Amino acid sequence: MKICDTIYYKMKIIKFGLYFSKMTITTFLMFEGTAEKAMQFYTGIFKSSQIDNVVYYDENGPGKAGTIMQAKFTLNGKPFMCIDSIAKHNFTFTPSMSLFVDCDSEAELDKLFEALSEKGKIMMALGNYGFSQKFGWTEDQFGVSWQLNLP
Repeated sequence: MKICDTIYYKMKIIKFGLYFSKMTITTFLMFEGTAEKAMQFYTGIFKSSQIDNVVYYDENGPGKAGTIMQAKFTLNGKPFMCIDSIAKHNFTFTPSMSLFVDCDSEAELDKLFEALSEKGKIMMALGNYGFSQKFGWTEDQFGVSWQLNLP
């Protein structure tokens, strides 16, 4: 194989997504004092979930002692991170960025929707909207938006 052929072959590999990178993409959630409660709630309702690592602020700051400096957790095998922000912001979570969950069964969808909607705000009640068997969209008690779907 000539050097030109080798370069062309490598370019094709990259172009068609056959190049494997060690880069990861992780959902990052920023809370203001409720990160631990949210993380415990989420890992309690989703299968194959766990808290992987938590680092707390201590009395030396800069955040409030006992709040989360950084935490990593897994929901249904997918990585997440969260923090308790040390600064107050003029923003919070928005429905324009939501977590989309394809459920395995109607029973699973109903259970998750009920749990996530409790103390939250339903944006689209559970129903058949024509694009799937059953769908619902809710904002949980922490302000995070969830779209639950039964394909």
